Amino acid sequence: MDWKLELVMVPVTDVDRAKAFYVDRIGFAVDVDTSPMPGMRVVQMTPPGSACSITIGEGLGHGMAAGSLQGIHIVVDDIERARAELVARGAEPSQPFHFGAEGQTDGVHPGRENYGTFMTFSDPDGNGWMVQEVNHAAAGAA
Repeated sequence: MDWKLELVMVPVTDVDRAKAFYVDRIGFAVDVDTSPMPGMRVVQMTPPGSACSITIGEGLGHGMAAGSLQGIHIVVDDIERARAELVARGAEPSQPFHFGAEGQTDGVHPGRENYGTFMTFSDPDGNGWMVQEVNHAAAGAA
């Protein structure tokens, strides 16, 4: 039996501001923006190529404080190209970095080792995201 992660709740203070950030700055597609009853709004968005979406909204009852979500990973196959896209959209991602014997080091991992290079960004509420470079074709060959 498959167990698929398909939706992550992201707590925000201003739904319209967060929606604009994820769509305009990060490039997510809007799947749903609905208010099924007074006091409730659901906005579901999906990163390009992903089977997992995020939901922001009002009256969802998730109990998380805005900005409390940290460390959700988004995987890309070319971190430098991904960073350039984010910067072109007006986002402010970190520089790429990797980990080694000396700890966290700026730049891509030497040799572009799979699962080895990262960058981060935060939404307007401070929810923190990690972008990780993974070449799935190379990973499957290992």
